[in-house]
Parts: sequence; C-alpha cells; structure tokens
Amino acid sequence: MPQENNVKKIVLAYSGGLDTSVILPWLKDNYPGCKVIAFAAELGQGDELEGIKKKAIASGADKCIVKDLREEFARDYCFPMLRAGAVYEHTYMLGTSIARPLIAKYQVETALKEGADAVSHGATGKGNDQVRFELTYMALGPGLKIIAPWKDDRFELRSREAAILYAREKGVPIAQSVKKIYSRDRNLWHISHEGADLEDPANEPMDNLWVMSVPVSKAPSRPEFVTVDFISGDPVAVNGRKLAPHRVIETLNSIGGRHGVGQTDLVENRLVGMKSRGAYETPGGTILLTAIRALESLCMERDTLHYKQQVALKYAELVYYGQWFHPLREALDAFVRHATQNVTGRVKLRLFKGRVTVAAVTSPNSLYQKDLASFTMGAEYDGKDAIGFIKLLGLPMKMHAMVNRR
Repeated sequence: MPQENNVKKIVLAYSGGLDTSVILPWLKDNYPGCKVIAFAAELGQGDELEGIKKKAIASGADKCIVKDLREEFARDYCFPMLRAGAVYEHTYMLGTSIARPLIAKYQVETALKEGADAVSHGATGKGNDQVRFELTYMALGPGLKIIAPWKDDRFELRSREAAILYAREKGVPIAQSVKKIYSRDRNLWHISHEGADLEDPANEPMDNLWVMSVPVSKAPSRPEFVTVDFISGDPVAVNGRKLAPHRVIETLNSIGGRHGVGQTDLVENRLVGMKSRGAYETPGGTILLTAIRALESLCMERDTLHYKQQVALKYAELVYYGQWFHPLREALDAFVRHATQNVTGRVKLRLFKGRVTVAAVTSPNSLYQKDLASFTMGAEYDGKDAIGFIKLLGLPMKMHAMVNRR
C-alpha cells in the first residue's frame, strides 16, 4: 500500500508498545522532513504511560500529546456497550474493540488542531484494529490521509522478532524480548494476551500469563460479596459508595481480580476472515454484565428483553467491526437507552474461584409479583383462562400433526 510522500505532519496513535515504538522512527526515516506528533490516550493502562513523552521524543517524535480519557471511556463507551449487553461470540467483552474508536477520535481532533494532514496507526494488516482505526478516521476526518505502515511495501518489520531487532538498532527502549513476546493491550475495561505459546490452541494459558487477576487456583478459598447500584442501566455505586464511571470499573477490577474473575480463553473469528486465539481478563466488566442482566430480568418486560438480546448481537458486531460511529450503532443506542430506563436497583453478587453469581437483586421498578408467581392459585390468575390460550397457540402444531399423520 504505497503512501504519498508529500505529507508534512502526521499524528500517530502511540502507545509506547512494540509496534508504535518502531513505527515512529520508521515514519521519520520514510517521510523525510515530515513532523510526527505522538498521541497517547490514558485509558487505564496502569503504569504503561510512565515516561512516555520522554520515550516518544527520544524515538524521533517532534511532539507528544497525552490525554486522560478514562472517564469519557467509561461513561460514553464502556457503559453504553454494557447497557446493550454486547458480547462478541458469547465470550469476548470487546475491551480492545471499544477503545480504538475513542483513540482515533482524539487523533483526528489533534490532527485538525495541530494542522496535520495525515493520521497513522501501528495495527497490522492481519488484525481487526486496522479497520477500527481507519473507519473512525473516515467517519470523523475524511480529508485526512491515512498512513498504515504495515500495508506499505517499504515496511519490512513484518514480525515481532524483526521489530524487536529494529528497536534495538534505533535505540528505542522496549519491554519485549524474543523470549517474552506476548502481545498485550490493556485499558480500564480489560487486558488481552496474544502470540507466543497462545498461538497454538492446544496450549493451556500458563498461570504467569494473567496480569489483572490471580490464577483461579490461587484465588481465596472464601467467597466475597459485592453490591452494585444501577440507575437507568448505568452503574453508579459499589458497596453503597457512589463513584465516577471509571472509578466503578477500577474498583470492581480490583475486587474481581483477586478472585480470578473474568478470565477467558477463546478462538474468535476476526473481521478479516481468519480465526485467532487470545486470552482476556475483564474482571470488573464481568461483574457488571452479570449484575445488569440480573436487574434486567427483574425490571424489563418480556418482549422488550427478548428483542434487546437480539440487538446485543448486532451491537457487538458493530463494536468488533470498528463501526462505533456508524448511524446504526447510534440508532441502536437510542433503543437500548429507552429499553433500560427502568433498570434501576441494587444487585448483590458472590465472587468465588473465578465465578460471579447473583446472590440478591432488588428494584423499585420490579415487575416480579410474588403472589402472581406463586404456585398457589389466586384471584388474580384464573387457570381456566389458559385453556383457550393453549388451544389457539397449539392449533398450527395440531393441524401439522394431523396432516402428516395421514
């Protein structure tokens, strides 16, 4: 994918990880005279951004901008996805997928503010992230050039081993080595692990793989209970303490992590057509998803709940495919927001050896009526009413059976 060489200024999505660490000097080498601005988003990576400005400048950046987006990430990205119940292929809670549109959004804003004419990313030509970044660029900055080095014929660093050697040649400090070569992506919502021994699905994830959580075998032998309060589908408090959106997730990550909650190992279908294997940790998100599903079961009318479950599948695809700024996602959000307006209450959860189970759920908007649900027949429910209802409901099945029996 050859690139135009008349680019004057580029804004690079910069994490300080292996890929973007080598791409920064590569851009300077292959676009002579071009200025490169490294943009780093604080999304809850822990200490990964420590010293990132110094590292970016030392690697060739003309400027490094770091923006704390944790609250916006939680409030405007993670929580809408949570309300929708979006989970890709039953298991993946979309931690990397949901972060990319936010990073790309601020890349575009930075490019427009700094007078840049191009944006760039370090995603490979085999993965999903290239799509997520570039679709956001197209939606929010259609006039900007897109530079994707992995799809440039001049880019020769097509393996992580080659990238490590290049980084050493350029004097770029990196944490990876040829022996320890997991590809990790971390933010407030999760951490992903790919590569190395995980590339073979026959290999069980090792205990030393996990970062945000303890191995289940080493989790406490006694359960811990936690409560989460919701207002209209948004989590607002943990153990009775009101918290900002990102603090809710941080707190539950800590609690869930010490019990080995939220660890998954799956082979997923990438958007580009291949299958890939990864291990994920989403402790806080797993607690929140279990909690909101329990509260929905109490507060949402049957047909709306069932339809929302169908919407969740499409919503997850849109997020996974990088179509966050697609009008369909925005339309689905309007439905989800309305459908969850009565999802208010408190959920008590039990955490034990990697599992989250619901211990209790209460809501002022509960549709559960004890008298109606009881096995005891009362005046509010006449069993005889079911006779005609069942006859009509079963009529097509009865006629089908009668015809086929002949």
